[in-house]
Amino acid sequence: MKPDVSLDFQYKSSIDKVWNALTDSEKLAKWIWDNDFKPLVGHKFQFRAEPNEWWNGIVESEVLVVEEPHTLSYTWVSAGEATTVTWTLKESVDGGTNLHFEQTGFSEETKARQGAIEGAKYSWTKMGEELEKLLAAL
Repeated sequence: MKPDVSLDFQYKSSIDKVWNALTDSEKLAKWIWDNDFKPLVGHKFQFRAEPNEWWNGIVESEVLVVEEPHTLSYTWVSAGEATTVTWTLKESVDGGTNLHFEQTGFSEETKARQGAIEGAKYSWTKMGEELEKLLAAL
């Protein structure tokens, strides 16, 4: 299945440092949202953000894949939309990390809505920038 959102990030940090930022609940809260994530297949968790008039601020998730330090995947269920998020990490030749992000499973209705996929890309790009700031501070 072709991903609906596909992004690539390059970080100067080691693959282990990036993996830790993806799988440690406290670190995740610094660049995504508050959460009760655990890197255990089958673990159900939530991301919690400020609610607004369009959204209750809650993302329901379940861990699908944990292959340390290369692949992490979980469901992302929010505002009636159920998608899958997958992070793929590869060590770069300079000792940094190439991080590939995919979000798949958006409904045809959402894909047809003007700006919906672009909005998701924008949000994940911003989160990737926040991750870069966090990694630089660690």
